[in-house]
Amino acid sequence: MANMVGKIKSISNTNNRNIHSAITSIICMISLTAVSNIMGCSKNVLPNNMDYSSTSPIFTPSPTFTSSSKSKTAAAKLRQLGLRYRQQGRYTDAIISLEEATSVEPENLSGQVLLGWTLHLGGREASAMKVLEQVLEKDANYIPALNALGIVYLVSGDLDKAVITHERAKEIRANNEIAYYNLTLAYQRLKKYDLAIARGKQATILEPTNPHPWVALALVYWGQGMKTQARQTYNRAVQLDSRYGQSKFLINLKQAGFSEEQIDNVREIVKIL
Repeated sequence: MANMVGKIKSISNTNNRNIHSAITSIICMISLTAVSNIMGCSKNVLPNNMDYSSTSPIFTPSPTFTSSSKSKTAAAKLRQLGLRYRQQGRYTDAIISLEEATSVEPENLSGQVLLGWTLHLGGREASAMKVLEQVLEKDANYIPALNALGIVYLVSGDLDKAVITHERAKEIRANNEIAYYNLTLAYQRLKKYDLAIARGKQATILEPTNPHPWVALALVYWGQGMKTQARQTYNRAVQLDSRYGQSKFLINLKQAGFSEEQIDNVREIVKIL
């Protein structure tokens, strides 16, 4: 998730220095009116993965309507309330507030990304995809939406769409560490190791102080039977955060976009450190 599966930071104090780098690390840390980098959740990530069952509608923004100053102020307050609810783990309340904000200020794309990412964090992946895809219908080059949607695809197991989305994001912004990190995880699962190594190396260059890219790159080497390179690369992550040398801590990698199988393989790397 270099941990929007999602590049999306998130699970350690090191991630907090970065997204869910996190979201400019999962996805982009979203302010009241604009999306800055967060996942998080490397970013995934942030980011992460989680319930589904709301009867609340997903409001469809209008590309031509411009809200009044009063409406924008009201929407900003609703977004602030939604973020507060989200920080408290009250995802249903957060989603209701953020949906209302998009209704009041439908042209605010960052607000819609905030809604989509919150739906993802609440486990409502289908709704998250719908909202984020709608954002890209309005602006196909909107990096926060591309990063977030790519992470949602990754943690949902739709690897082909995750690759297409993140490749697009890195083409638009060459230094998009979230995209490179999540592409490493996606290509590793697809067993496209050459591409995974290339993306993984670039992710470590862009985010050398985040352990997630190092863990992801070590995982790629491990999948190719390159145990020495895997151990050396993984040690870089441990040097940044010693908790990555503890097998029990690795469950947190799920929040950074790793699949269960990938986490099991990382545990095997830890055994040979």
